[in-house]
Amino acid sequence: MSRSTQPPRIAIVGMGRMGHAVQRLAEERQWPIAARIGRDSASDIESALDGADVAIDFTTAGAVLDNVRACLRAGVPVVVGTTGWLDEREQLEGEVREAQGAMFWAPNFSLGVNVFWRVAERAAALIASVPGFEAAILESHHSAKKDAPSGTAIELERRVSSAIGHSVPVSSIRVGHVPGTHELILDGQFEQLRVEHVARDRRVFAEGALLAASWLVQAVRDGRSGTFTMDGLLGVE
Repeated sequence: MSRSTQPPRIAIVGMGRMGHAVQRLAEERQWPIAARIGRDSASDIESALDGADVAIDFTTAGAVLDNVRACLRAGVPVVVGTTGWLDEREQLEGEVREAQGAMFWAPNFSLGVNVFWRVAERAAALIASVPGFEAAILESHHSAKKDAPSGTAIELERRVSSAIGHSVPVSSIRVGHVPGTHELILDGQFEQLRVEHVARDRRVFAEGALLAASWLVQAVRDGRSGTFTMDGLLGVE
């Protein structure tokens, strides 16, 4: 099937730091913005979505479920960059399936982070057979980030603990304006291995969200529905 060369019309749900980052990058790349939905218009998301090909949600854990449901009712595929709602993930994915809608979710939209997870997972698997090593995870974000640990750290812990066979402690720091730093520490008696990802600008997450939005729109045009992740975008499903 042929691929559209036109960027999709996006609705930005949540006009906080990430919402504005998505808006600026979309405008730089001349993507049409069908709607900017902040707190004042959040109660009428379905109407605000009119004319959008896809929505991008960077709001709060307390709002994201209702926002996704509004997108499902409006028939608009949605990219979810909000974290802190994993306890409801299974329920929400079931609602997406039932509605035959489309949702793209990731705990982190940085392409580098998604490579970092796989590198860290492999390093943990290799070190698991070496006696005397302990693993720990350290993550830092700006002081306004509400969830701790981050969704990225939770996913990193899930992968690493699976690789080494037991849970791994996670430490969180909230300070200043740090966009996001995640580190896996593998510590032995006489040496230490560190695997680290550092985000220098939150535009890296905006870029990933726009790539996900374009990918999701095409997936829907190809007749696909359900919940998708970065594995699909990276071609490693």
